[in-house]
Amino acid sequence: MGANIFIMKDFSTVEKIIERLKNEYPDKPALTYNTTYQLLVAVILSAQCTDERVNMVTKDLFVDYGTPEKMVTLTNQELEKKIFSIGLYKNKANNILKMSKTLLERFGGKVPDTFEELITLDGVGRKTANVVLSVGFNKPALAVDTHVFRVSRRIGLSDKNAPEKVEEELKNSIKKEDWSKSHHFLIYHGRRVCFARKPNCEFCVIKEFCDYGK
Repeated sequence: MGANIFIMKDFSTVEKIIERLKNEYPDKPALTYNTTYQLLVAVILSAQCTDERVNMVTKDLFVDYGTPEKMVTLTNQELEKKIFSIGLYKNKANNILKMSKTLLERFGGKVPDTFEELITLDGVGRKTANVVLSVGFNKPALAVDTHVFRVSRRIGLSDKNAPEKVEEELKNSIKKEDWSKSHHFLIYHGRRVCFARKPNCEFCVIKEFCDYGK
């Protein structure tokens, strides 16, 4: 993937890449939610699932169970039935109920706003915690999901093989105030143009800066 010899792009080039993507994609998530808790649930559900499918499920789920207090009134089996069209629904239902109970027991029903506290919750890993921090609390964070990981390596922003290492390199090359929006730009680019199997380089707005495109 990319050039044989990896050369980190300079700050000027990275800024041009982010600016091009900024003019092409929105700086907001595709998930639908009204509260930080609903955002957290939606992000947990979105793992290995499309945002469109998650939005279809949460549209009804959040009407009656959009708070941790209401969510914990469900049994695992009841929640599974409500989210069964989403991949890994059994595991996700279990995590959501455990996470909701923890919020009530340890955090007064509120979603914590620190990375260290978020990752103690069931179903919350590094990516989910960073999404909640950046989108839900407007804090500088850069979540690396499968799209961000793939696109960053393909265009030459990183050559690391682990998401946390890619995150570290992105944070070192992208201005802190652009971390959150860059996460969205890279996701949209991966979904709409820079596909996993066959990227649509003909319509890529950053082809001239891309190792793979060259």
